[in-house]
Amino acid sequence: MANRLINEQSPYLQQHAHNPVDWYPWGDEAFEKAKSENKPVLVSIGYAACHWCHVMERESFENSETAAYMNEHFINIKVDREEHPDVDHMYMDAVQAISGSGGWPLNVFVTPHKLPFYGGTYYPPRPAFNRPSWRVLLERMHEIWTGQHEEVKAQSEQMLQYLKQASATAFKAQKAIPDKDTCKSMVENLLQQADKVNGGFGRAPKFPGTMAINFLLEHYRYTGNEAALKQALLSLDSMTKGGIYDQLGGGFARYATDNEWLVPHFEKMLYDNALLILSLCDAYYITGDERYAQVVRETIAFTEGELKDNSGLYYSALDADSEGEEGKFYTWTWEEWKEVVGENDVVAGAYFGVSEKGNWEHTNILHIAVNEEQIARENGITLADLQQHIAEVRGRLFKARAPRIRPLTDDKSLLSWNALMNQALSRAGLVLKEEKYIAGAKDHMDNILAHFVVEGELLHSWKQGRAKITAKLDDHAYLQQALLQLATVSGDVSYVSTAAKWVEKTIADFGHEDGSFFYYSSVKQSDIPARKVDIYDGAVPSANAVMAHNLLVLGSCVERSEWTERGLFMMQQTCSTARHYTYSFAYWAMLIQRYVHGLKTAVCTGIGASRAARHIAEECMPHAYVLTSEKEIFDPTIFSDKFLSGALRIFVCTQEACLSPVDNIQAALQAINQ
Repeated sequence: MANRLINEQSPYLQQHAHNPVDWYPWGDEAFEKAKSENKPVLVSIGYAACHWCHVMERESFENSETAAYMNEHFINIKVDREEHPDVDHMYMDAVQAISGSGGWPLNVFVTPHKLPFYGGTYYPPRPAFNRPSWRVLLERMHEIWTGQHEEVKAQSEQMLQYLKQASATAFKAQKAIPDKDTCKSMVENLLQQADKVNGGFGRAPKFPGTMAINFLLEHYRYTGNEAALKQALLSLDSMTKGGIYDQLGGGFARYATDNEWLVPHFEKMLYDNALLILSLCDAYYITGDERYAQVVRETIAFTEGELKDNSGLYYSALDADSEGEEGKFYTWTWEEWKEVVGENDVVAGAYFGVSEKGNWEHTNILHIAVNEEQIARENGITLADLQQHIAEVRGRLFKARAPRIRPLTDDKSLLSWNALMNQALSRAGLVLKEEKYIAGAKDHMDNILAHFVVEGELLHSWKQGRAKITAKLDDHAYLQQALLQLATVSGDVSYVSTAAKWVEKTIADFGHEDGSFFYYSSVKQSDIPARKVDIYDGAVPSANAVMAHNLLVLGSCVERSEWTERGLFMMQQTCSTARHYTYSFAYWAMLIQRYVHGLKTAVCTGIGASRAARHIAEECMPHAYVLTSEKEIFDPTIFSDKFLSGALRIFVCTQEACLSPVDNIQAALQAINQ
């Protein structure tokens, strides 16, 4: 028998729709019932591609006796963290304060007024891992609620004050003016954390760290620092050759569970792939190494083939599990390998690192175990013959894998993640000089604005013709950034005006009362007891950092000095923190570095302006923002008085002044890069 989740859009909630637990979705109904019955609320948070969420469901939420106890003593709410990231942020902060760690599934016990008093992550059905069983924990929470009610009330009030105070103090750092020494310190900080053997930062589990990689790549472009370039490329090379990258179908898994990037947590998220496309584009621009361009094309093909809806939007993720086993779709037993490739193909076996004993749980995760030159040399064949053979084997393996039972697709579309993918398409089109990606980005943006804008408001999640849930700060910030990038690569400056419109909305609905940073949730929401200000990067860039970037660029484009001043203030407030904790503030570090090297705008007008703007955008440093129009326009205002007798003119402006207009590309590049 289905529970209330049967009517929800989220695939994660649908997974729990037939649990014997009487689940409610997030909303007022559950909390009103808790108030009327004076029961505590269990808020259980996860997402569709979460392996341990599936484990806990099988062990506990599908157990009829456990479910009966939960239904009798608690009001139970299931939350998809991707639908309600603000709810997840608030309760994750609380659990980390309580236990010192977090993760998913996130299980939080809260009052009928949504205030947390205890919580944790995965709990086994029997005591293990130094944790009580789920049933024992439930019984203890029931005892505390009924026997120590005043203590629970006091603790929950203290937690609310903690959450509010933590948000208020998160950005109260000492203001600092960034300079080149700041950039040097940030690079040194990152390189101290770097794994100089396997790439990445820190030890397993290892996440892509794309913002840190991008910062290092840009630092090399500014300074020629070989150590920064080496670490960035080592990280990308290790990932693209490792098991974290799908060597057959393209696309990256969320993270690696080992230091060598061999064993992934097999779920594939849209945002990881979008961010890695951006990093790989920068690596290709710097090195010209065709391998990076190839992986960009393969990753875009993966998103197009496996994550794109008929609406033109992109889905959120692919699950890690299939047939109840993590990674089963992607791994190869020795028997499966022999059937498709044959046990005597020494070359393919060496290349993909396949053996009879396997490299993970008696199966094989395909990866590039030995470089092509070495294999060709050791086997006495030409590099071209090797590449042809590997391509043929890869094709056979891909065809043999296709009929397997596929992992679940989380087929909801999120605005923020789609905006990141739009940036990836724009960047790929510009750097690889492939117009199909720019055309794809334009079509995709049309679909984003058509599906996520409802009655003048941005919404967060879309599925099967319906958008819902008030947009969050990252939805706004990433959309504005995508519009700005698309204006540059497409030459359509109307995207700038659209971005400026949404900045106005963001300031009104998300701006902090003191006029500095931005809350993660909108002022129009009433379901969050404590609004949070996030300033650090997680798996995706800090929305506040992206907003600071948007304000600095758009403030110049539409002549709103209060925007540029606000962006500058935000950056200066985080400068000291970014200097000391660069990995967690890597997008800020990138913005700071661009500011230090002189943020500029370049406006191309007149005959041949579009060609000139494209050339400048392809060649110039990251601190320059390029716009163009061959006909006279006045919106955005940066184009006012910049059309002179139809001839090509390029206007380069700093944050403080405009330089004399020039009539050729090389002079413009010299002005931008001086």
